[in-house]
Amino acid sequence: MHKAKVAVLISGRGSNMAALLYAAKHPACPYEVVLVASNNPQAPGLALAAAEGVPIFAHSHKGLNRADFDALIDGELRKAGAEYVALAGYMRLLSPEFVAGWEGRMLNVHPSLLPQYKGLDTHQRAIDAGDGHGGCSIHIVTADLDDGPVLGQTQVAILPGDTAESLAARTLFAEHQLYPRVLADFVTRERSPDWLLDQVRRRALALPQSDEGMSHGMSSFGIEKGKKFAYFTQDHHGDGIIALLVKTSAPEEQAMLIDSDPDLYYRPAYLGPAGWVGIRLDLGEVDWDLVENRLQRSWRTVAPKKLTALLDAADQF
Repeated sequence: MHKAKVAVLISGRGSNMAALLYAAKHPACPYEVVLVASNNPQAPGLALAAAEGVPIFAHSHKGLNRADFDALIDGELRKAGAEYVALAGYMRLLSPEFVAGWEGRMLNVHPSLLPQYKGLDTHQRAIDAGDGHGGCSIHIVTADLDDGPVLGQTQVAILPGDTAESLAARTLFAEHQLYPRVLADFVTRERSPDWLLDQVRRRALALPQSDEGMSHGMSSFGIEKGKKFAYFTQDHHGDGIIALLVKTSAPEEQAMLIDSDPDLYYRPAYLGPAGWVGIRLDLGEVDWDLVENRLQRSWRTVAPKKLTALLDAADQF
């Protein structure tokens, strides 16, 4: 079983880090914690991570500008082989360069039901507003503070007489339950057939006058009321493969692609003799630029000239 490599950034006790670390000990967990790093060398969570055999790194941010410190942390993350980053009580604003370097691969836990109460003092603000519930959110980190897409939330009831401290303590239980589950879902989503189909769908339907249907038991994409230019196949006839099938210009191109990378490309049953080629989507990281390019090429083989002219015109800009 492939396990995604996750680095966790902390600044203090690291209780959410501990929740992620102990969840990772289960054999079925799809991620492993490869590094716990901190901007605070005295952070109590570092001792816990070290005791559990997880590599640690700590360096004070004092005396360094934000970009230089983040570059230092970034170097350690990449040295550890991290594929994803989980912020767990990391009390540092991140530089735009750092966020951009981990775009779409960095999560954060926030103690409110986003988009409500971004920033600090979330529990007191919820109490002062007379809310019936506080809660926590896991979101993708973007350049804007606490503003990335929300992946999961848990509501926590606000009880009569609650203080910010009592609500925070109860919300922490919810965070510990939510974060490992959302992280596990997130690191496996790129192997999920539904997620992969959605990525193909967005690119295929962006082409002029394309539509989606079902054909040969597969999701298919074609020119409206015209020929098909792509199929999404998932375990078709029990082959266990998730792939995109696209047309090539000739059998020679099909053979060339398969010879160039036989792990990525293959000759699909039924459609293969007609010059179609399969592109595996279940091998790990997908080159979506390549997928988009092959979709466009395949679309051109079936599109009327007036439609290809539209695409050519768009390419001029």
